[in-house]
Amino acid sequence: MNKTQGPVLKDLVLVGGGHSHVIVLKRFGMNPMPGLRITVIARDIHTPYSGMLPGLIAGHYSFDDIHIDLAPLAQFTGARLYHSEVIGLDLVSRTVLCTNRPPVPYDILSIDIGVTPVLGVRGSAAHVVPVKPITTLVNRWEQLKARVGKASRSLQVGIVGAGAAGVELTLAVQFALRERLGVDGFSSAEPTFHLFSATPQILPTHNRRVRAKFERVLRERGVFVHTSSRVSAVNSVALEVDSGATYAMDEVIWATEAGAQKWPTAAGLAVDERGFICVSDTLQSISHPDVFAAGDVAAVANHPREKAGVFAVRQGPPLAANLHRAILGQPLESFTPQKKFLSLISTGDQHAVGSRGSWVAEGRWVWKWKDWIDRRFMAKFSNFPEMLSGDVSGADRDRLVLPNSGSQLSPGSMRCAGCGSKVGATVLERVLSRLSPIHREDVLAGLAVRDDASVERIPAGMVAVRTIDAFPAIVDDPYLFGQITANHCLSDIHAMGADSRTALAIVTLPLSPDDKMEALLEELLSGAVEVLNAADTALVGGHTTEGNELTLGLSLSGVADPARLLRKHGMQSGHQLILTKPIGTGTLFAAHMRLKAKGRWIDGAVKSMLQSNRAASVCLQAHGATACTDVTGFGLAGHLFEMARASGVDVALKLSTVPLLDGARETVTDGILSSLHSHNVRLQRKIVSIESVEKQPFYPVIFDPQTAGGLLASVPVEQSELCLRELRTLGYRLATVVGKVQPRSAPEERLLIEM
Repeated sequence: MNKTQGPVLKDLVLVGGGHSHVIVLKRFGMNPMPGLRITVIARDIHTPYSGMLPGLIAGHYSFDDIHIDLAPLAQFTGARLYHSEVIGLDLVSRTVLCTNRPPVPYDILSIDIGVTPVLGVRGSAAHVVPVKPITTLVNRWEQLKARVGKASRSLQVGIVGAGAAGVELTLAVQFALRERLGVDGFSSAEPTFHLFSATPQILPTHNRRVRAKFERVLRERGVFVHTSSRVSAVNSVALEVDSGATYAMDEVIWATEAGAQKWPTAAGLAVDERGFICVSDTLQSISHPDVFAAGDVAAVANHPREKAGVFAVRQGPPLAANLHRAILGQPLESFTPQKKFLSLISTGDQHAVGSRGSWVAEGRWVWKWKDWIDRRFMAKFSNFPEMLSGDVSGADRDRLVLPNSGSQLSPGSMRCAGCGSKVGATVLERVLSRLSPIHREDVLAGLAVRDDASVERIPAGMVAVRTIDAFPAIVDDPYLFGQITANHCLSDIHAMGADSRTALAIVTLPLSPDDKMEALLEELLSGAVEVLNAADTALVGGHTTEGNELTLGLSLSGVADPARLLRKHGMQSGHQLILTKPIGTGTLFAAHMRLKAKGRWIDGAVKSMLQSNRAASVCLQAHGATACTDVTGFGLAGHLFEMARASGVDVALKLSTVPLLDGARETVTDGILSSLHSHNVRLQRKIVSIESVEKQPFYPVIFDPQTAGGLLASVPVEQSELCLRELRTLGYRLATVVGKVQPRSAPEERLLIEM
């Protein structure tokens, strides 16, 4: 559901999925701007809500309860979601530098990346669990629970930092472990907890009455509180404080105030003495007006405040409003953060203390109040209103107009067809000059020569293998789309046991100004070339044109030894059927379009689609495969029928062994199916089910169309176990025997399915 109306005229890039940015995304989703493209770059697809973390640790919430899923939120907004970590900025060229993809250009940039742990104490980097980033803490928490569960003695657990985060976390961890003691084989040895404060008191930013209440609770819970005890060193078995005292520790959680990431400073943004981005009252960088920042990473120059999630939440609406104004070239409005705010700190159990200024209250009702506030906030980013396609009510006044720069492009421009729709030669030349496709000696004419067609030499005794495929973008990230398309197209070559040699690209780009089109084309082809190079395949040419949506196709040529060529018609009775990858991309992306898929499901599907079938092909050949195909648009059932028909056999499929991508069982069971599914299911008349297997709620997944799916091969039974072990060693961890080949038992091929 892309809400960019007409050509892309400006790029708004949001770095980070923090509390401010999720509000920005929701607001732009409710009021889309024609001509604006939004890109979110996030290290984590599921962004945690810090206020509910102690509740997760204590066992009151699930993972999904406390995480905002950026995938459906971005889909609702019409934003592109890039799963990557930012490592820098080029403020001159206005691009964002990432770890695993090409730079991302921006017109307006906003940064909401939170904080990073400050582990300056000797040994802390190697021996402590920092509270930030929260994802790391959640993973280590599971390890700590397992360790306590197996312990035969009382483990010593230290929490360094006695602010609100440290106190609340101490009580949550203690409560969760106490609840588990002696249950289902869990250890009955209760851990001992130590809370270390560098200041003379706990909760130094809270009033005296709040401190007194938590001092009482910690005392009643048996937590040892060490005030005026700044930790000076940590090792694997103990920690040391400034006084010289040493305390034996089995686990240390680091909850001190965190610091700023280093890359904003290195990029040249103005920062304060601690490295946080200095912004004005408009949340605009004081050094670079096209950059905004909010949340913990920002330091509002005129209004210094402590780092607390409430400020990030309150900055969301004014940030969204000022980004909107900046995109339109309108004056920005100032925002003054409040000085006092409601603080709600839980005591591990479903009990909390609330305070604001001098007011204090405690009780179970305070926890219920906090729970209601938190759940109401989270619901805003999982429950989306129905939006009519093309509904941009009230947005006409915000339509972007391309500055007069020699181009006559406007949202309503009419474009030529035929060769007049080709992407300009200058744009194409610049992009090709920055790509690095491999060079092959057997290519006589390719990109380096730029003749009217490519020319390559075919080795003697080999046969030529050719294939072509193309489709619209399945993901929003053009770099990932380029990689996925290249993998998908190469799979036809790999399935036949051939070696790919050259590729021609067919690209359709949405109408945009030249600089936008150039950046998009470079990202797309960079992804494709990366995969092609890894497959020893040279990009030798192609064709580009303008159109309504981003589309990429590849025409591939390869060679094969005719004696080793794998075909669909080589299945032999008695052989086992090996599937190298899980299935489910069709239903998952159908769910993604409907805002019904979790981000981690889509992320898992993308990782599967990025896995090449090249190594699997070599492995299958080495273990005597006699027939092979790649599982793509016709689904597992459709491709099994193709092979059975060509080979004159029947095939038996064991449904329970078919590997599924995470989430596919859930989406199929919910009846969310690909638009191609209804065509694939017509083969059902040839299926013989055993024990009414078709009544299984996930049964339709066998008709699910795949993109960049795995290989399906017929392998001798005596080789199958060894083949599977090698496939899993090569990284195809879900490779599985899914059935067997049987003699033809009727005039037409049949597919027998059992659980």
